[in-house]
Amino acid sequence: MVYSVKSKMEPPSKKEKVDPQEAQAASYSGTDLELKCVNTIRCLAADMVQKANSGHPGAPMGCAPMAHLLWSSSSSGGAGRKHSARNPEWWNRDRFVLSNGHACALQYVMLHLGGYEDCKMDDLKAFRQVGSTTPGHPENFCTKGVEVCTGPLGQGISNAVGMAIAAKHLGAAFNTADFPNIIDSKTYVICGDGCLQEGISGEACSLAGHLGLGDLVVLYDDNHITIDGDTDLAFTEDVKMRYEAYGWQVLTVDDVANGLDGLRAAIDEAKNTADRPTLIKVRTDIGYGSPAKQGKASSHGAPLGDAEIEAVKGKLYGMDPAKKFSVDDDVAAYYKQQAEEGEKAMAEWDATFAKYSEAHPDKAAELTRRFNRELPDGVYDDLPTFVFGKDSAKATRKFSEACLNAVAPKARELVGGSADLTGSNCCAIKGEPDFQRATPEGRMIRFGVREHAMSAICNGMFAYGGLRPFCATFLQFAGYALGAMRCSALSRFGVLYIMTHDSIGLGEDGPTHQPVEMLESLRSMPNMNVCRAADANEMAAAYQIAMDSVHTPTVVCCTRGTVSPLEHSCRTKAMSGGYVVLPEGGEGAPDLVIVATGSEVGPSVDAAKALGSEHSIRTRVVSMPCQEVFLAQDAEYRASVLPGNVPTLSVEASSEYGWHRFSHGQIGMTRYGMSGPASELFEKYGFGKGNIASKGRELVEFYKNVPVPDLNARPTFVNFSGEGH
Repeated sequence: MVYSVKSKMEPPSKKEKVDPQEAQAASYSGTDLELKCVNTIRCLAADMVQKANSGHPGAPMGCAPMAHLLWSSSSSGGAGRKHSARNPEWWNRDRFVLSNGHACALQYVMLHLGGYEDCKMDDLKAFRQVGSTTPGHPENFCTKGVEVCTGPLGQGISNAVGMAIAAKHLGAAFNTADFPNIIDSKTYVICGDGCLQEGISGEACSLAGHLGLGDLVVLYDDNHITIDGDTDLAFTEDVKMRYEAYGWQVLTVDDVANGLDGLRAAIDEAKNTADRPTLIKVRTDIGYGSPAKQGKASSHGAPLGDAEIEAVKGKLYGMDPAKKFSVDDDVAAYYKQQAEEGEKAMAEWDATFAKYSEAHPDKAAELTRRFNRELPDGVYDDLPTFVFGKDSAKATRKFSEACLNAVAPKARELVGGSADLTGSNCCAIKGEPDFQRATPEGRMIRFGVREHAMSAICNGMFAYGGLRPFCATFLQFAGYALGAMRCSALSRFGVLYIMTHDSIGLGEDGPTHQPVEMLESLRSMPNMNVCRAADANEMAAAYQIAMDSVHTPTVVCCTRGTVSPLEHSCRTKAMSGGYVVLPEGGEGAPDLVIVATGSEVGPSVDAAKALGSEHSIRTRVVSMPCQEVFLAQDAEYRASVLPGNVPTLSVEASSEYGWHRFSHGQIGMTRYGMSGPASELFEKYGFGKGNIASKGRELVEFYKNVPVPDLNARPTFVNFSGEGH
């Protein structure tokens, strides 16, 4: 359906000399105050970018009408979006995501007008400055009222799919016949052409259509402009037909410059459509109001210029060219009233939740625990313990499956699934139904072959609250998901990533599927735990690390093939990230230290025993399931495990990079893998007992003639100054 402005007055004849502001008001079909509010948004955004001498004024100026309705109550003819400046974390607020995050001046302006404490006028004036709460793209950890980090295009709309999934699942789990609206929030998005060009959005929106997420409403800023110029350069598809093919309702609004009745009607229809998500295709003009730059790429990513902004204000109704960062009293009063409506909605919900707590105390307590991100009592009690000599050896992916199913019955906030590899990833929660259109209470999500969207959707689920999402694929395919995984780390979202088939040990599928650089790529991300367990005890530690790390995502890397049983592995010690799994025996320092992870720990233990029995080389083996956790320990503990001044050999079937800080010599991957049985590949690439022992002996012999560099005897510099967010 196409919505148009129902009626408008004819502007004065061009022959008449008229005031341009009066001409705009005359051609506008809404109230003067409404037009003034929209123009205030436009000009504030332009002022912010100009003062910063950096940013994107065009999209905020074009999208201002959409933002106005999204921040207006139903009684004022707006979308009626529920939110609270006093409590931005209110559980049942309607979420808003600005997917085209470069337009963040728009969001900060609306947060300011809505009374949010992090966006006072001085904060708007500090746009894009170091330490401000108005950074260059939205950051959830920096600005209250911002749900997720957006800017990498396509991430935000994909996060929003996760939010809609979370709302639907939590509503199914906690709403009751007598209290049907405890969780009934909607998710609103503004996105642009760039978001819809990114492949991740297609992946996520395809899944959203399949799931029938009716509480997801996307306003598409169809301004026909990208950085390079008109979208005709590269983007000529029929977006409407594509989204209808996904299973979405698509509505078209062809004009918001001359009135908002069409957009109001479209939003109302979207809100009343329960069986599918809605895309509202809104035709806008980038840089609206700029005499020289409206509708042009030049308004996208650079300040308009002082003279041009004065011209804009001279043209737009209600604006004063002489004023900067100005909000007139009537505009401020309007948005204050809208904010009060939001506070009223929250107060009514609080009263309802109090009654719900009396009627359903167990459900209320569980919901409270989840949104407080607290773990249930005894959540780790059933984690498995491997008994050497009794329990059978398995692949670590099977140990991961056991740990997931040990934690999930108590931590019912664990919701997730695989990118079409559930059986291979061993990530099914036993006895739990799928999350589908007809069964939203289900905890298993079938993401399909959509690794990038899967990760971004999990970010949205975490951001919503009340859930700890997990997702799974082969470790090599983390490459598809890295953009969203980086956002997990940046956003401080404790998503659990289960990544199996973690080395050449996956065997016959060959180098296209065998990760080489992926572990180091992930380890190089700040605020990302990467765990590679060697057995069931270490896997239990990995799950405890992951669940305890509420604000740090964790990648649990798992083998496809069986790993060797370890006699001295220990979950408690593995919680330190690295520990001595085979002591060297005897008196004094060891002659050699071997540090290994995952499937390479077993052969390293065998090699150490051979070195001791055949060459009298007293060898310590250290298992390091998580470098990040180990590096967080104090220096005394780290030195007790890795002395630094003893010849040390690292062994990992992955890139050597990153191991130089821990070892003097490395056995690692310096080329891609091959197709063949895993056992043969491990031998060919040097990860068998024989080569490990041989290289260990060579390392000891080498350092008989030269001093052993003490890897712990070096300074650690702190280069960041001041405080960060």
